[in-house]
Amino acid sequence: MPESAVPDPADTPWTQQRLLDELTALGIPFDHRDHPAVFTVEAAREHWATLPGLPVKNLLLKDAGGRLWLVVAPAEDPVDLKALPKRIGSKRLSFAGPAELAATLAVQAGSVTPLAVVNDRDRRVSIVLDSSLAGAARIQVHPLVNTATIALAGTDAVRFLTHHGHPPAVVQLEG
Repeated sequence: MPESAVPDPADTPWTQQRLLDELTALGIPFDHRDHPAVFTVEAAREHWATLPGLPVKNLLLKDAGGRLWLVVAPAEDPVDLKALPKRIGSKRLSFAGPAELAATLAVQAGSVTPLAVVNDRDRRVSIVLDSSLAGAARIQVHPLVNTATIALAGTDAVRFLTHHGHPPAVVQLEG
């Protein structure tokens, strides 16, 4: 096989196993549970019950200027999309489409996770993490797939995101 035909791992999207190996290499402890595919908070609730920590929801948003934002909030908390731009310093927000999700985070709808920033090599996505999650003993996120959930410390999530060039803006999203 010609050398040029061998794919460069840096050019391919991360896999769940590569992500879990990276967490381990960084000394970030986590609990892991496999489960059937889930696409909504409601569908995931029964699987979250087997893990410690706060479950999260992830909203990939696009502002009027074209900037992408991944807003990570406690799953049970409402996010006021009208008040959010002022809280995070953006323009009017709307949901980003599947093409933007695939092009930046390389995950499918239902698998969105802040950990997917490992695939955002161009740093197009700004992470906004609710302040209650940043310091939480454990938060629950998908490991790039919606057939598993992991629980890790909020401070470790911040450390991971920062390590991969996406230091989150820690913001009180509600209240």
